[in-house]
Amino acid sequence: MIGRMLAWLTRVTYPTGHLMRSNGGRGGAILLAGGKGARAGFSANKAYVPIGGRPMISHSLETLDRSPWVALLVLVVRPEDRPAAEQVVERLGITTPWLMADGGESRHASEYRGLEALSAEIGEGHIDLVAIHDGARPFVSPSLLRQLFRDADRHGGAVPTLPVEAPTHRLAGQREITLLDQERLHRAQTPQVFAAPELLAAYRRALVAGFEGVDTAETVERFSDLVVRATPGDPNNLKLTFPEDFVLAETIA
Repeated sequence: MIGRMLAWLTRVTYPTGHLMRSNGGRGGAILLAGGKGARAGFSANKAYVPIGGRPMISHSLETLDRSPWVALLVLVVRPEDRPAAEQVVERLGITTPWLMADGGESRHASEYRGLEALSAEIGEGHIDLVAIHDGARPFVSPSLLRQLFRDADRHGGAVPTLPVEAPTHRLAGQREITLLDQERLHRAQTPQVFAAPELLAAYRRALVAGFEGVDTAETVERFSDLVVRATPGDPNNLKLTFPEDFVLAETIA
């Protein structure tokens, strides 16, 4: 098992203000901020590109910090971005206990390292739900985050989804296409929230199997028995990937 790759650790205490649920359970949040920004035309990490006059990552970080469900934050970053990430945290005045982990070579590897950074707290029962969120989605709303935690608390897992709007076809045989049922097709967003012990165990099983999922839910579905609930997503919860996405983001910020 890969050891925990912590850059540093601030105070990990659990003030009563973060005890949201009747059973005393607490949530952790992993914010992935190791992207390169090549498709958006940036030479540096897009997580620190200004949106609304401040680094993109600061928007979702602030929302996670203010959530009563989140008792511990993990920022997963590239080693060379640690100073920039620390500066964002200091400028925001983050009050939630937080730590930082080095990202991996892929999204899945970064998720795994974020979970391993939380493993001690999960094992000791301090964290029993974990939200994994893309730093490239700056506009996650407090209400969506709250609903995802509530649904995951009830069902074991929750993923925000939106209907697929354009007609979608399946290609088969000699390039024959079949129109798929639009009502049954949804596209996933983040954050995705799951029961912490099962989520960590699923990623450890995936490591042994040499599997990497496209998102958190795929790994959970393959390597755990958790029930994953679809929670209505938010059209404003955009993922910023291409130059035009950043233009649109300025109109929302």
